[in-house]
Amino acid sequence: MRVSFITLLLGVLFLASCKQKEEPKEDKKDSTEVAEGTPVTVSNATVGSLDETVELSAVSTFLVKSFVKANANGYLTAVNTQMGKYVQKGQELFTLKTKESQSLGNTVKDLDPSLHFDGTMHIKAPGNGYVTQLTYRAGDYVQDNEQLATITDTKNFVFLLNLPYELKPYVPLNKNIQLHLPDGTTLSGTLEGEMPTVDAASQTQSYMIRVNTDKVIPENLLAKVYFVKHAKSNVVSLPKDAVLTDEIQSQFWIMKMKDSTTAIKLLVTKGIETKDRVEILSPKLSPSDKIVISGNYGLPDTAKVKLIDK
Repeated sequence: MRVSFITLLLGVLFLASCKQKEEPKEDKKDSTEVAEGTPVTVSNATVGSLDETVELSAVSTFLVKSFVKANANGYLTAVNTQMGKYVQKGQELFTLKTKESQSLGNTVKDLDPSLHFDGTMHIKAPGNGYVTQLTYRAGDYVQDNEQLATITDTKNFVFLLNLPYELKPYVPLNKNIQLHLPDGTTLSGTLEGEMPTVDAASQTQSYMIRVNTDKVIPENLLAKVYFVKHAKSNVVSLPKDAVLTDEIQSQFWIMKMKDSTTAIKLLVTKGIETKDRVEILSPKLSPSDKIVISGNYGLPDTAKVKLIDK
C-alpha cells in the first residue's frame, strides 16, 4: 500500500510539471494575437451627391376602361376573343343574332329573298387594349345594353403613388422617378398630376406616374419608389457600417486609421442618410482618409489592428 501511495504522488507531480510547461505556450499565443491586432477592413471617405429617400409603394392601373355592350336583345352566335387577349379598335368581338330574327328570319326570307334579312349584328372593339373581363360565351342570351366585356385602355396605363400628405412639399424634387418592380426591372417614370382626394384612414394622396415602356405590365402590380426628401451635392459620406453609436444613440463615432496598425476613435456629426451611406458633417474628412468598416465594433480608442482584404 505504501508503494501505491508513492506511485500516486509521483503521478500527480508529473501532471503538475506538464501543466506548467504548457502554460507559457498559451501566454505566448495570446501575446502574439495582441501584437498582430484585430483584423479589420477599411474604406475611404467619398465626396459626391447624396439623396435622403423614403421608400413608398405604387400600384399599376388603367385609368380608363372601355365596356363592350350588347346593342339588341338576342343570342350570341360567336365570341371572337378571350381573357387577356390584346384587341384593336374596330376588331369584331361578338356576333349577335336578334331574338326576332331567330324566330322570323327564315319566314321573311321566304316571303321576300331580296331583303337579305338575317338579323345578325356585329359588335366591335371601341378601342385598343387587353380584355380583362368576359361575361358571356357563344349561345348565351343577352339583353340590350348588357355588358359583354371590359377592355383596358393601354394609352392610360399609369402607376398610382400613395404619397403621405406630409411629403407633398417634396414633390418638385421627384418629377423624374424610378420604379423598382418585383422581378428586378427598373422603369423610368414621370410624376404627373395628383388625385383630388385623400384616403381618410392612411392620409395618403395618389399621384400618377406615367411610364414609357413596351413591356406588358399587369394591373395591380406593386412597385417600390424611393421618394427623395433631401438632395445634396459635394457631401462627404461613409458606408453605414463605418458609423458606430451607443445604446441610446446619443453619440456617434468612427475608427480612423492613424497609421497602418493603429485606429483612433473620432466623434462625428451625421447629416442625411441613404440605404447604405451616411453624410459626415464633422470632423472634415478627405478622400485619402482610411476608415474602418468591419471589425470596428468594440474597438477601444487607439486600438491595434491588422488590415485584411475585403
